[in-house]
Amino acid sequence: MPVARLEEEERFTAEFNAAYFRRLLAYLRPHRWQLAQVFLLMLVGALVGLATPYLMGMAIDVYIARGDLPGLFRLTVAYLGLNVVGWWAFALRTRILSVTGQRILHTLRMDLFRHIHTLGFDFFDRRPVGKILTRLTNDVNVLNDLLTNGLLNLLIELFNLVTIIVLLVTLDVPLALVSFSVIPPLLQLAFRLRPRIRDAYRRVRTRLSILNAALHEGVSGVRVTQIFARQQENLRRFDELNRINQEANLSAARLNLLFGPLVELTGAVGTALVLWYGARLVARDEITLGVLVAFLGYLGRFWGPISTLSNFYNQLQSAMASAERVFEILDFPPQVVSRPGAPALLQVRGEVEFDHVTFGYEPGRPVLQDFCLHVSSGETIALVGPTGAGKSSIISLLSRFYDPWEGAIRIDGKDLREVDLASLRRLVGVVLQDNFVFSGTVLDNIRYGRLDASRDEVIAAARLANADQFIRLLPRGYDTVLAERGANLSLGQRQLLAFARALLADPRILVLDEATAYIDTETERLIQAALERLLRGRTSFIVAHRLATIRRADRIVVIDRGRIVEMGTHEELLSIPNGKYRTLYETQLGTAAFGPAAVCAGGSTEGRAVS
Repeated sequence: MPVARLEEEERFTAEFNAAYFRRLLAYLRPHRWQLAQVFLLMLVGALVGLATPYLMGMAIDVYIARGDLPGLFRLTVAYLGLNVVGWWAFALRTRILSVTGQRILHTLRMDLFRHIHTLGFDFFDRRPVGKILTRLTNDVNVLNDLLTNGLLNLLIELFNLVTIIVLLVTLDVPLALVSFSVIPPLLQLAFRLRPRIRDAYRRVRTRLSILNAALHEGVSGVRVTQIFARQQENLRRFDELNRINQEANLSAARLNLLFGPLVELTGAVGTALVLWYGARLVARDEITLGVLVAFLGYLGRFWGPISTLSNFYNQLQSAMASAERVFEILDFPPQVVSRPGAPALLQVRGEVEFDHVTFGYEPGRPVLQDFCLHVSSGETIALVGPTGAGKSSIISLLSRFYDPWEGAIRIDGKDLREVDLASLRRLVGVVLQDNFVFSGTVLDNIRYGRLDASRDEVIAAARLANADQFIRLLPRGYDTVLAERGANLSLGQRQLLAFARALLADPRILVLDEATAYIDTETERLIQAALERLLRGRTSFIVAHRLATIRRADRIVVIDRGRIVEMGTHEELLSIPNGKYRTLYETQLGTAAFGPAAVCAGGSTEGRAVS
């Protein structure tokens, strides 16, 4: 995908948003007492720092000028004592802030992760995993840094700035006015650079997200890349995105490097003016040398808060970009939810009805059109048709991964939109063509179908799925730790694990979506007997391209362009001259592969074979 298109998808304003800022502050409320302690400790450290120049001036004017060495010793001890107090305050506040920051980080990341688990497939259909991971990691870290270090440092530096200004004016008004003379050009510089800094940080967040998405895609698809020898093309594309990300970071860094040294240069000019003018005042005995030293000490600390406040603005801009990206997910409404007070589906017969269902993934492009199908309890239905005909959409709607645009889907006469979603998912078991294997033991992967299952129940399910034999050959049997996505298993073995997982869940309605696609002929023969036991008494939907696996289905439904074009038993459909199923079956017998399907039209029909 072109980089410009990727950036279009990731466009965020990075403007300050008061509503987002208030929502971020809400994460501080549970930790307000810990943060109050941190603030008090920071205040202690700030007071220690502010006392240092005063003690230096006193040492010169009161003790050194008079040669009072005992008094100078006492002052030195007091100076060291204050610094010990400052060190203690710094160490304690760092400890409290680290713990509090990690707790805030945990809460924010859990809220995001929890909400992601409530979102429907429509959300993930449009967003690469890499971009979602960026928001869970990088963006959440940016927000946590603002909430912990950033805001507290802002308050302390504001306190320091106001106090230093008061102290400078108290020490000598003319000197204070000279030092303040360089502030207007500094403010003008800050306002001129502000829009550029804001845009720079927006680009950094956007391009990092794009880079992470490409990185995730490249690692996930490395096998396909190597199969087609496309390493150089992937490297070229990643290098382009990496360079764009590098340029965005360097641009933001240049602005920071420009602003920081300019603040220091302005501070140096102000200090030079004060040193020149203050020396003249000392020469005329209008102020003492100790006052000038103290004034210069405070002036040095005056530019620190100015620089920190300018950096805080940059941090705030970056955090606003991250906040917008995080809250964009948190505010995304789940499209498929249980209505309040929806009753649970507990005991069902398994009667399923698709009542004039129309559905699609993009507006104006329906996949299913006025689809009608009635399935009796315990009936096995096979869904057959060309790719894109709508077979997988039917089972996705049955599991309520999506809701239909029009019409209704009912189980035992109850509209799926009117029942508790979690109870529905427990009643409908799905075995996909490409099943996900989690990192962990074989036992844990099978037990994912029913978390309270005992070890004996897991083994029984594996035996029923004919997975027990290969599992016992693994290094530690059921306790063997599987690699990410089951990389240390064959495709067929992963499929058998998925069968065992579904068997353990013991669903009332079972869906097999190309579930035998990766199983060899011998394993398929073994599993057919297990499937016959599994399907007996259950309502089942089987999506299969290998027609030999569905011959014993109670009814075979042939779908094309979202409509039923033929329906009946295997024998009934074969008896239709020039029928679509017959054509598919004969083609497959002749080539041992799923042949190209002809395009046909027809209306929804149920209960009989049609041509």
